[in-house]
Amino acid sequence: MKPGRLLRAAALLFASLLAATATLGCTAEERPDTEAPPPTGGDAPSGSSTATAPAPGPGAAKGDPPLPEALAGQRLKWGPCKARHGAPAPGPAWRCATLRAPLDYAEPRGDTLGIALIKAAATGPEERRIGSLLFNFGGPGGSGVEMLPAFAPGYERLRARYDLVSFDPRGVGGSSGIRCRDDLRIAAAETQVDLTPDNTDEEAVYFEDAAHFGRGCAEGAGDLLPHVGTAEAARDLDLLRHALGDRTLHYFGTSYGTQLGAAYAHRFPGRAGRLVLDAAVDPEADTIGHARNQATGFQRALENYLRSERRAPGPGSREIASLLKQIDREPLPTASGRKLTESHALTGIVSALYSELSWPRLTEALDQAERGSGTALLLLADSYNDRDKQGRYGTQGHAQRAISCADDPGRPTAEEVRKLLPEFRAISPVFGEFLGWDAAGWCHEWPVDGAAEPPGVEAKGAPPVLVVGTTGDPATPYEGARRLADGLGRSVGVLLTHRGEGHGAYGSGSDCVDRTVDAYLLDATVPKEGKECATDQR
Repeated sequence: MKPGRLLRAAALLFASLLAATATLGCTAEERPDTEAPPPTGGDAPSGSSTATAPAPGPGAAKGDPPLPEALAGQRLKWGPCKARHGAPAPGPAWRCATLRAPLDYAEPRGDTLGIALIKAAATGPEERRIGSLLFNFGGPGGSGVEMLPAFAPGYERLRARYDLVSFDPRGVGGSSGIRCRDDLRIAAAETQVDLTPDNTDEEAVYFEDAAHFGRGCAEGAGDLLPHVGTAEAARDLDLLRHALGDRTLHYFGTSYGTQLGAAYAHRFPGRAGRLVLDAAVDPEADTIGHARNQATGFQRALENYLRSERRAPGPGSREIASLLKQIDREPLPTASGRKLTESHALTGIVSALYSELSWPRLTEALDQAERGSGTALLLLADSYNDRDKQGRYGTQGHAQRAISCADDPGRPTAEEVRKLLPEFRAISPVFGEFLGWDAAGWCHEWPVDGAAEPPGVEAKGAPPVLVVGTTGDPATPYEGARRLADGLGRSVGVLLTHRGEGHGAYGSGSDCVDRTVDAYLLDATVPKEGKECATDQR
């Protein structure tokens, strides 16, 4: 199952909305941080940590051998976090550690890899502590170690009773992060590869670039590449739960993080605690289905944006599509000296639609482009593409592609996509062609096979799982949240609807959503099925 390339921006754009300098100070007495607490606790039904039953060991998939004691019984050694990628280390409240996990769970006594972790201890009284709350911010490929400190100011109420914990999934950042090509090649591809090829020559360049990227991933990742899928990451979550000393996994997943959380609940329903899945990936969609969903979602978001500008959605969409074609014929100059290509322009528009707070920037950028300058759209595209002012690129997109292709057994061909292009154009005159071609190019000639079947989501026997969907979400359209809630099973999946815009609901401007999620995580209060929340007036 492939979430689609456009999920990549979730982590990047959410983080950009927070103050980059927001780090937690040491506002409470820290518990000893040299080792994890012994695995003796979890939350009792009341939410307290008074349970005395030991934390169950990490579970094995049917047919897989058990983990050796060196992995199953490991104790985490927490210490100061180091600076990463030129950014300063987080504040003193943050501690980091490494979890050892098998490279291949089918051969647990073979090679291992380190899973990078970060934690801020709960600030409230020990007797009120529930346990650990694990976060995955999506992508796939987002670094939880880098992102959790940036998000943490929005989680202060949760931190009163939870240790806040996140991690870099395998293949990401500090967990044997995958890099598939260097910065020069990335920059060249941005200008030379047309994401909506118009002729056979452009198609040839498009698919050769995709194949080259895959070969680079195979060279850079080596034996890790077949083992970065969601099924393996769900096993890592259970190993981490045990190492943290928790009987059950309390978890907050956004975007791709909903796919990972649902996979955990499916595999380990008896160990699922309070799970929040916000901006849900559609569990029923295949590769083409995800492309259709995102074409629908981004077109819907664009039309909502146009209405906010008092522009008619139909004519406004056609005008933007026409502008993109003009840029395809003649790229626009920018203040940096680089040219804005059609692919850059399209990426910039996509970037701004992830949050309603970015809509004014989109207005400015489109106005500039109409006047012949691509500067503002290029800045938006660079933010999405994780490019800094020095021309250096992050690797989230590399890990995202590796993880999604590891999960994806489908490989639509160019011929199959060509036949579907009229349908995609009808769904979205702006984004349809891009997402249609992306379905064929994303895992083209990928060097390893995808999973035989996507991870399931049915979680019979799990406690209620809170699924949050936003009606104007562009990247994971609302309909997917309904399907995930239904797929988790009767009495398990509980849907909370946010009537608003943007990718992800919690912390986006709805006090109703925030209070409902907090009540679920802090007090185990499950909202009534069908509850709806609106965005607060700004």
